[in-house]
Amino acid sequence: MHIELSKSAIEWQKKAREYADEYLQPYEIQAELNGGKLPANIVDKQKRRAIELGFSAIDVPKSHGGLELPMVEQVAIWEQLGRVTNALSWCFPEPQSWMFEACTDAQITAYVLPLMHGKKKDCYAITESGSGSDVSKLQATAVKLGDSYILNGEKWYVTSANLADFFWFQAQLPDENDDALFLVDKDTEGIEMIVSPLFSHSYAAHHPTYRFNDVKVPTDRRVGSCGDRMVYTKSWFRHERLMIAARSCGAATRLIEDATEFAQGRMVDGMPLIEKQAIQFMLADSATELWATRLMTFEAAAAHDRNDDLKHLHNRCSMVKLYASEMANRVADRAVQIFGGRGYMRENVAERFFRELRVDRIWEGTSEIQRLIIARGLRKRGLDDL
Repeated sequence: MHIELSKSAIEWQKKAREYADEYLQPYEIQAELNGGKLPANIVDKQKRRAIELGFSAIDVPKSHGGLELPMVEQVAIWEQLGRVTNALSWCFPEPQSWMFEACTDAQITAYVLPLMHGKKKDCYAITESGSGSDVSKLQATAVKLGDSYILNGEKWYVTSANLADFFWFQAQLPDENDDALFLVDKDTEGIEMIVSPLFSHSYAAHHPTYRFNDVKVPTDRRVGSCGDRMVYTKSWFRHERLMIAARSCGAATRLIEDATEFAQGRMVDGMPLIEKQAIQFMLADSATELWATRLMTFEAAAAHDRNDDLKHLHNRCSMVKLYASEMANRVADRAVQIFGGRGYMRENVAERFFRELRVDRIWEGTSEIQRLIIARGLRKRGLDDL
């Protein structure tokens, strides 16, 4: 399933695959059977190696010591890391390029660069009980009081908060008719973890709910300038949606490979299972959908590298997130069916991905929200977004 990539992209792809195979995949079942957790020495080894390889610097500008890789190369990396279950590839922080546009030099020094060096970990406090995918309905507030802002609100599904050092907190500024992000240290007075619900997947990173009660932060913790509103949050969404698509391609690739290998060796009625037409059709559909998704995903990444119109790019990231996440779910369902009873066992990769991939159709904007974004663009600009 060849896609024309640069020599550099192929080299990064190889590095990521070798890292996933050697440092992550061997620990999947151990993590699964221990609620997603691995011993600290193993996690430290995984993180250190990822940072040595440069994975934490791929989207960091060269002016700040990063690699500033083209988005196509970043997608090539995350596609390979997506082959691994239990979110083991989340072992290293990943600062994004928009942070260096939005943050002051002091914020970059105190918060963003420590991410690249693995000294800190962040999390995003955006979603609320009454406004998940629709960030325009957020109720959290930030009110300026002297040289501080007072933050109030309740944030749901704050992924990785149990492992993080600070929040990116999204709030409305009612006195300024604006919206903004704030950098908030997790140990700031007034922050309360309400509940950490159990999810279907087994990840070390949890998704707690936090309440911010009159949390006081200095004005210099506000990210960006007046009038920026949601511009940087939208940058984060575009990046995350594209990388969900990349990881979905990696997951689907592994599922098809493993299901095909199993079907070739499993004997039924005196012949390999793969000789059954029903199995052939499932594998054929999966391979075809994967190829289409990879083409879409790498083209969306290339559009980013060409600096295509931002509105077009936003829609394309919605398209690839929608199609890739739903494709991977279909592939996982077929893989479970091909494995049969084995596919319902937790030590089987199909069973784990069957649970894990389901949330990709929900977080960072549900499939329905992506369809609304796509349809809105179609109404305004026709097919120009393609």
